[in-house]
Amino acid sequence: MRGRAKFDPDIPRKKRHDYWGIVIEAPDAHALARFYAELLGWEIASQSEDGAALLPFDGVGYLGIQQADDYVAPAWPTREGEQQMMMHLDFEVTDLNAAVAHARELGAVEADFQPQDNVRVMLDPAGHPFCLYQDE
Repeated sequence: MRGRAKFDPDIPRKKRHDYWGIVIEAPDAHALARFYAELLGWEIASQSEDGAALLPFDGVGYLGIQQADDYVAPAWPTREGEQQMMMHLDFEVTDLNAAVAHARELGAVEADFQPQDNVRVMLDPAGHPFCLYQDE
């Protein structure tokens, strides 16, 4: 992409300017940031009244949580006339049952509709679908 720093493995990650991220909305951005930080073992790198950003301990991606007071949770699976899912997050795990149990402990719920045996569709505390999957 023009205007973007080129990857240089000799420059420490936090000094590079090559981050990319996904931003989702929530009615309580700080609470959802804590949920994903605990779920993924990531750090909450920044917080403001408008939201928070989480960073993994390697790589250049981040997850942003943006405060949205008028947030409406998406329907899963899609139902006509209801808020549509714009995207969802996928996380590969090595022990699907343990990952599901951990997500539930933190406040996630399993969606009623589960389309694949090696995938669990979960709903985070704000209602965003996310998938935990184990490679077959």
